[in-house]
Amino acid sequence: MALRFASAADAAALLAIYGQYLDTPVTFEQDLPSEAEFARRIASYGGTHPYLVWEEGGRPVGYAYAHQLGERTAYQWSAELSVYLDRGWTARGIGRRLCGALLELLRLQGVRTAYGCVTVPNPASEGLHRALGFRTAGIWRSAGFKCGAWRDVAWFEKPLASYEPDPGPLLPIGAVPPAERAAVLARYSE
Repeated sequence: MALRFASAADAAALLAIYGQYLDTPVTFEQDLPSEAEFARRIASYGGTHPYLVWEEGGRPVGYAYAHQLGERTAYQWSAELSVYLDRGWTARGIGRRLCGALLELLRLQGVRTAYGCVTVPNPASEGLHRALGFRTAGIWRSAGFKCGAWRDVAWFEKPLASYEPDPGPLLPIGAVPPAERAAVLARYSE
């Protein structure tokens, strides 16, 4: 097993995992993105925030990433996270490890609050968020129409650091010292 940062070269493997959820309400995306588009997303999100891959036997079986919650500058201290696991690798603690590492890396960057958006019901994802210390922030009723029904989404939130006045700017993930990034990955790979 290995926990590492993703690269654009992982696009095909991660897209195959993501594609397992396209015909479900887990994602509101209707059409599978191209491999080029997925590589662009990895590079874009991974340029500022952590984008992690879990490998078993040299093959990606899960991934998690974060991105800024909103476009405006004031959102820079808030991040939304996502996690996807190959359906054959669920319920083994991989999601918890991916998200735990992601949250710790976000804290090192200076993120103050992490958010998760879950189409409900989704007991596995809801349970994962609660196990990681998230609390329900609210429910958006009938937020999207997928798989023949209107779907609610639950927003979860988790404070990661204090909310002092005049916070410094968010550090891009590449600016977090390499030794600190490596220590987080090693801790969650054990």
